[in-house]
Amino acid sequence: MWIILGVVVIVAVYAVTIYNSLVKNRQMVEEGWSGIDVQLKRRTDLIPNLMEAVKGYMGHERETLEAVTNARVSAQGASNGTPAERAAAEGALSGALGRLFAVAEAYPDLKASANFMEFQQALQTTEDEIQMARRYYNGAVRNLNTTVESFPSNLIANNFKFEKAEYFELENPADRAVPTVKF
Repeated sequence: MWIILGVVVIVAVYAVTIYNSLVKNRQMVEEGWSGIDVQLKRRTDLIPNLMEAVKGYMGHERETLEAVTNARVSAQGASNGTPAERAAAEGALSGALGRLFAVAEAYPDLKASANFMEFQQALQTTEDEIQMARRYYNGAVRNLNTTVESFPSNLIANNFKFEKAEYFELENPADRAVPTVKF
């Protein structure tokens, strides 16, 4: 009788430990997503100021400016979407920003502008922060998914409706490149 009670207690303690591990991993995924969200919001908030600095110099590059503006609106609209939807919108924004900086090469006065240089540096810093946040998030997703799929933790995960999380990945290889911001 004591042996059976001991086994039941050990199994119960093990189940609680697994459950707590699943909760911790899920919270780390949510924290990671929040970090990505903050950095992406910071980037979209920088864009209007960057656009104002650029407009005076590049007035006739309307198509490029509109592409950045439209991509920013799409990225803001995807803020409540899944990681895949968000990654697609943010990838388009990265591509549009890359084209903007490529076009800016033709404007020496713009490249020398203090405002433009300041926003260029802030954007580069934000891109680096997004990359770090993405790595943290994807690492947290990996840990959660491993726990959800591994035996015996998958038994607890299935009973308490823990699900695999989605990685934050860019599907288009061209979108994976960080916009070059050197002048």
